[in-house]
Amino acid sequence: MSHPLACEIPLVVDSPHSWGLWPKDVFCIAPENALATSWDAYVDQLWRSALSAQAPLLSAKFHRSFIDANRARDDIDPEMLEGAWPYPVRPTEKSDRGFGLIRRYALPNVPVYDRLLTVSEVRSRIENFYDPYHLRLKQLIEKTHSQWGMCLHLNCHSMKSIGNDMNDDSGQVRPDMVVSDLDGVSSSQRLTQTIANLLRDQGYSVNINHPYKGAELIKRYSHPDRKRHSVQIEISRALYMDEKKFEKSVNFNLLSRNLRNFIIDLTSVIKSSEF
Repeated sequence: MSHPLACEIPLVVDSPHSWGLWPKDVFCIAPENALATSWDAYVDQLWRSALSAQAPLLSAKFHRSFIDANRARDDIDPEMLEGAWPYPVRPTEKSDRGFGLIRRYALPNVPVYDRLLTVSEVRSRIENFYDPYHLRLKQLIEKTHSQWGMCLHLNCHSMKSIGNDMNDDSGQVRPDMVVSDLDGVSSSQRLTQTIANLLRDQGYSVNINHPYKGAELIKRYSHPDRKRHSVQIEISRALYMDEKKFEKSVNFNLLSRNLRNFIIDLTSVIKSSEF
């Protein structure tokens, strides 16, 4: 969690996948470089710099493949469990592909585990990692909304520059950024379009809702009719890092400055407009 000196803008940012370390006490068989492909490397650093302590940034301290805060709490593949789950499960196509709440695959055909998981260890992950993250994000959004009468929640990620076989756009070159609002459900379309245009003003190619539409974190806490808007932003890793070495590139600081300019422009817009 990054605490602002003062909440100067009606904005909350979260980065649920920027923790790159696998828990030392949890065994998995996936190679480290395979696990790293699901890591939103340095995304929290990019946005922390861009925000300059004007608004809160919530960053997860657990690996996305360990448990994914951007999945529904019941998006569980029962075939991964050693026993029967004591509550209803609703696995989505994400679980079918191997990356639901608990990941089956790190990469296509690269399993994370060589055993079934116990019910107790999955419950522990939910209660000790997933639930606290969601509770803190909810609190931040509610506090900001109470202070300003509106809240814009940016859910921030990175994406491979080319989709793989676990993605809808396998083999396709992606734009610099993708802005998503669940096809107009989690944010006013005018605000989503404004965000995309402000990023384009920084010189980036931007798609809206393709190949990503957004997921649980913008679905759960958004209510545009009550001026609670949630927008997901995916940034191509090729813009700021070496995708094979997982190291920052010389362009990292440039992207950070451009995101800072984007935040300045966005602040001006949301303070002067009615969304």
